[in-house]
Amino acid sequence: MTKYEEGMKLIEETFGNGKDNVISLATIAREANAEGKPRPVVRSVDAYYEDGIFYVVTHGKSNKMLQIEQNQEVSISGCMEMFTANGFGENLGWVLDPQNAEIRNKLRTAFSSWYDMANNENDKNCCILAIHLSKGTLNINHWEKLYHMDFINKTDMEDGGII
Repeated sequence: MTKYEEGMKLIEETFGNGKDNVISLATIAREANAEGKPRPVVRSVDAYYEDGIFYVVTHGKSNKMLQIEQNQEVSISGCMEMFTANGFGENLGWVLDPQNAEIRNKLRTAFSSWYDMANNENDKNCCILAIHLSKGTLNINHWEKLYHMDFINKTDMEDGGII
């Protein structure tokens, strides 16, 4: 097993298997700061993980989705785990769109205790955000072992992850 495969196995054990995960999601604000520089914006979201992608049910007119529409670059971190990653956000569209049926069912199962209370599926702006990971670092036992991962090329990177 390669180091990348070992890291992916650990990520799957930590975030996968149908779990409801709380992660931090950072986007870039639509307006610059006073010096004209980009400003990061971070918030916690419930996310479902599968095969290098975190999925979030949200509203298409929320700040995060408007920010992602303007700049797809995002960063995430596992709130209770030492995992950080960069990637890009993609609006998969309305949760009831037939192309979203399979992932919607998985999201409804993972978020079953609160899904219906928090989401109005009849609102066509109730959408699925896919966070595609590109590069990241999984930190095991406070620097005991680091996995610097390239999710695009499916390989490990020497000191090239996100810390």
